[in-house]
Amino acid sequence: MPGKGIAMPPKPPPRLSDFADILHHLNCRVGLTALSLWKGKKPLFDGYRLYADVEDFLTKDTLDRLVAMEDGSDQHRLKFAFMDHYLQHHLYSHDAEYRAWSSSAVAHVNGQRIRFREVIPWCQKSSTRTERLELQKEITALCKFLKPFVLNYWNELLALLKSDFNIDSYLDYCQKKKGIDYPRFYDRIKRFLKDSESLYFNAMETWSQNRFGLSLSELTRFDAICLLGLSEFDPLCPSTPLEDYLSFFRHWDMDPRFIDGLTLDMGTEVEKSAQAMSFIVQVPEEIYLVMKPTGGWIDLETLWHELGHGLSAAHTSPDLSLTDRNLSVSFNLSESFAFLLQNIALTRPFLTSVVGLSEENAATLAYYKALKDFSSFRRYCAKFVAEYEMFEKGALSNGQNYANLMRQHTGFYHQPDSHLFDLVPEFYCLDYLLGWMAESRMREHFKERFGSEWMFRPQVGEELRKWWAEENRLDIFEFMETHGLGRLSTSHLLHRWEALFELK
Repeated sequence: MPGKGIAMPPKPPPRLSDFADILHHLNCRVGLTALSLWKGKKPLFDGYRLYADVEDFLTKDTLDRLVAMEDGSDQHRLKFAFMDHYLQHHLYSHDAEYRAWSSSAVAHVNGQRIRFREVIPWCQKSSTRTERLELQKEITALCKFLKPFVLNYWNELLALLKSDFNIDSYLDYCQKKKGIDYPRFYDRIKRFLKDSESLYFNAMETWSQNRFGLSLSELTRFDAICLLGLSEFDPLCPSTPLEDYLSFFRHWDMDPRFIDGLTLDMGTEVEKSAQAMSFIVQVPEEIYLVMKPTGGWIDLETLWHELGHGLSAAHTSPDLSLTDRNLSVSFNLSESFAFLLQNIALTRPFLTSVVGLSEENAATLAYYKALKDFSSFRRYCAKFVAEYEMFEKGALSNGQNYANLMRQHTGFYHQPDSHLFDLVPEFYCLDYLLGWMAESRMREHFKERFGSEWMFRPQVGEELRKWWAEENRLDIFEFMETHGLGRLSTSHLLHRWEALFELK
């Protein structure tokens, strides 16, 4: 009738799948943007354009609607995926300010210009002891300059959690998101540090004296980067192109160069980041492994670690739900596969059969690789303890406790002003530790079934593909229980290192 409007049917309420689609799309945007920046390219979505058309979605009202939907695991994953993007959107300006300043930060050492982001590869390959001491002075000044920008970001994040999500504790936020009992692991990690202290310092003191002619107590974090890069053994490393070693995976009936969805970017372009990274944009159809080889054993370790991430994601079943495949709240299970492959690369069977080293040289390299792992594991332990105490006490600005703990548990001097630049969000250092604990049980599982050369057995590839197919559906604790691998513990790792180092 004239004057009467047509009654429109009511708009259906949103479903969890609607939220999943939007959040997955945002994940893809963020992933592709990060990938472009890592490769030194202009990103498709720049700056605020990442969220320009979804600002009406990234509101507290949306979160309230999402929280009201009762659906267990999916609702939990979607809730925290939403919170991730909400925080990124509101913190973008603070993050961009820091990145702008840090990208132009340069240390001047002996006529060399060393970018802030290139400190690690420079220490590993290109430095002398005198230059590393000079670098320490330069980095101290840069950290003091950049610290207010990083501190501002963290203060704003904590304020947002409290004002917009009513979460007072960062520990509580991470615990709710990942389902990890941080206080329990804090106690367990402190016990491991105490139990392994004598074994560690005896072995590391000998290595320090042999490598530098100095006591461990005289070394700095930058010396640690040099030492643990294993560059002293690079003369043993053949000039074989990295790609040639990928033929190893034929033992498992796979070749990373020809797996759908997995792209290997291993060029040495100047603009590319020096740090290797896997970008899991969409599982399993869009995974990128980006690295910039520098030569030596560190390249082989790095490639194999990132392949652990890439292969496990590429073999995830496409039949899993979008939420299970792409909206994980934690990546510690992926880290376990990364460590499993990384630790294969410098084992004696691999070094003799694949690389072609003599038994003597393979034994030497495997020993120092294990000592490097021991030192790295204790470093992550010390970082977790320091970060836990920093957030528990609300003392973000003071790095002295961090410096003391790192010195106490690793032996290397760490600068107090560098603590915020060594901080990875959401206690990711514990994710590394959990992944390493799981790897120790996986390795024992395969060794018990197939012997010391288990990595060459096709049955290992078959079992890994079954494990990988369900990746992201289970968290690391459920995965270990489901596959009868036992509880996560540091004891298996400590027994491994005791068996090796107590004989020396």
